[in-house]
Amino acid sequence: MAKADFRFFAELNFFLPPNKREVSFAHFFEERGSIKDTIESLGIPHPEVAFIEVNGKSVDFSYIVQDGDKINVYPISTLPEIPPTITVQPQPLSVARFVLDIHLGKLANSLRLLGFDTLYRNDYDDEELAQISAAKQRILLTRDRGLLMRSIVSYGYYVRSTNPDRQIAEVLQRFDLFNSLTPFCRCLRCNGVLETVAKSSIIDQLPESVRLQVDEFHRCGECQQIYWRGSHYERMQQFINHLLEAKTRV
Repeated sequence: MAKADFRFFAELNFFLPPNKREVSFAHFFEERGSIKDTIESLGIPHPEVAFIEVNGKSVDFSYIVQDGDKINVYPISTLPEIPPTITVQPQPLSVARFVLDIHLGKLANSLRLLGFDTLYRNDYDDEELAQISAAKQRILLTRDRGLLMRSIVSYGYYVRSTNPDRQIAEVLQRFDLFNSLTPFCRCLRCNGVLETVAKSSIIDQLPESVRLQVDEFHRCGECQQIYWRGSHYERMQQFINHLLEAKTRV
């Protein structure tokens, strides 16, 4: 039986059992396979991997694992420290756009609040999510490790935290988005872009208290939902301020 020694670095250890974290360990195999398939058989989705070294040299996902190989696998967070000659990450997207699975509804709401183009429905199945991510070059955010392992998924991330407030900070940190926030420009209901609308054109749709106290309104260009600055606006602004304050603590 053949043997290769693996070591995974930084946040990739999240996916490993405790006895394999931060150490080199032996992986035994009978049939030779690609390093991509071998890494995923150990529990690490390929979109989480930035670059791979085999016996001190960078390789891509097509490399066939050999008996006696010494393999180091790195996430994107290590790229500034150890620049590789070959990276297995796709070209960075010019604009971060997302599609989220059913488990991340609150995160989807937070991303839209902050101005990020975010697709979410509670009836997307795994195949549809993978197809949307691939066809529309959207970053797939999920709590389903198997979904990220689908071969057509290039842009994806497994959200570690189960706390919605921590999830949004985690995603902003992972994709370096703290300086890209454009709050209150997207519809929280459908992801449409908000447009300024004259009060006179919607006055019959407003509660009486709002008609008397508010003069500035926005409307979703897709679903026609109307927005104005009420008590909810202050809570949302506090949430945003808290995120920005947390930037240095993540």
